[in-house]
Amino acid sequence: MVIELSAEKRDIFGKKLKNARKEGKLPAVYYGSKEKSTPVFISAKDFKKVLKEAGETTLVSLKMGKDSKDVLIHEISFDPVKDEPIHVDFYAIEKGQKVTVTIPLEFVGVSPAVKELGGILIKVTHELEVEADPTFIPHKIEVDISSLVNFESQIAIKDLKLPEGVIATHEALDIIAAIQEAKEEEEPAPEIDLAQIEVEKKGKKEEEGGEAGALTKDSK
Repeated sequence: MVIELSAEKRDIFGKKLKNARKEGKLPAVYYGSKEKSTPVFISAKDFKKVLKEAGETTLVSLKMGKDSKDVLIHEISFDPVKDEPIHVDFYAIEKGQKVTVTIPLEFVGVSPAVKELGGILIKVTHELEVEADPTFIPHKIEVDISSLVNFESQIAIKDLKLPEGVIATHEALDIIAAIQEAKEEEEPAPEIDLAQIEVEKKGKKEEEGGEAGALTKDSK
């Protein structure tokens, strides 16, 4: 999937960008292995829409008049107070070039080991690094946990259904998800009332003192 995003070259930098941002323009730059760094403006509104709908792994076609550049979102800078994007770096892709990106995992389905046996689902990772042609990069990768039927069940990278042309960069046997047996809670040790112990000891001493006095009186 390729999403189009209009762009225009810019020659404004530094403090002068403040007014441009107020007008809804978002400063950005694109570059690549064979592309020099080129500063541009894009619509802040359109970019937020692209980011929400497609994420950072979707191929974007920057349209500049009759020209266009296929790019990936490489880095986004956010305002620390408003949490709004204030600058974007795009990486220009060469035709036929494969790229390495990190794709979020989405866990779907119901695990019988969790539902019926009371097990705990352990998600070892929430994302997967893959190599792919930018045109075939998926927005997310689904992990079906319905195969986790007992405490020995596991899901490895080799078990994932990756789209055609998408290859995981990690070992095929690396674990993505597993089931852990819930441990029974140990009964808490009884609390010791130190005040009561002191009272009992004091009473015992008084009793022993009384017996000793009685013996002394009888001996006389």
